[in-house]
Amino acid sequence: APTDGVAHLDGDLLTYTGQDVVVLPSEIARQFSHVARRIDLSYNCIASFEGLADFRELRELVLDNNRLKDGVKIPLFPKLETLSLNKNLITNLSAFLDTAVKSCPNLTFLSLLGNVACPNELSCSDKDEKDYERYRFYVIYRLPKLKFLDSKPVTAKERQEAQRVGKFMRVVQPSDDWLSKQDEKARKRNEEDEEQEYSPLPGSLAKEGDHKGTYGVCRYVYYGRHSEGNRFIRNNDL
Repeated sequence: APTDGVAHLDGDLLTYTGQDVVVLPSEIARQFSHVARRIDLSYNCIASFEGLADFRELRELVLDNNRLKDGVKIPLFPKLETLSLNKNLITNLSAFLDTAVKSCPNLTFLSLLGNVACPNELSCSDKDEKDYERYRFYVIYRLPKLKFLDSKPVTAKERQEAQRVGKFMRVVQPSDDWLSKQDEKARKRNEEDEEQEYSPLPGSLAKEGDHKGTYGVCRYVYYGRHSEGNRFIRNNDL
């Protein structure tokens, strides 16, 4: 049944899409947290799970096309089975899974298509099929109850291989703090280079009589048989 022309409750499905909200409004959470078991919040600007913690009986949560980033805190959803986060801003897969494992222990369906963390060929032109395969092995290894990942079901063969190699498929990414420090170092080097006038000559000249050199005997003798220039010289030209 329509509520205020924006949020709609159909059975146990709450829909609140395309409203450009950053969080779920508290009045909607208070009104529907005790009845909604499925929620669709697609096409908003949601950057956190604020307002969703009260939905303790939640089974399905769709947050496609929002602004969820790395480090987002997911409240405990003990009964959540379906989580769809397509086209968000998640880049660190390992960090996201660390949170998902604790907050969504019974997850069976997960979709991360359109995030940098999901190296799908359709959304990441610099990735290939092998990158996506490694990603699937790692996610299935971390979330062993998964039955469906992104657009494909998890096969028995895939699950078996994930248990064997999944723990080795983690992609290690530098922290934001480390990257910031590297940027700062590079900026300082550039500033120092700009202050110093470039010259190909040595910074100082050796004193007269202080020259150092080396000499020796080379054991290789070149006869010119393989010289490129000699290909065009005839005997009568010599």
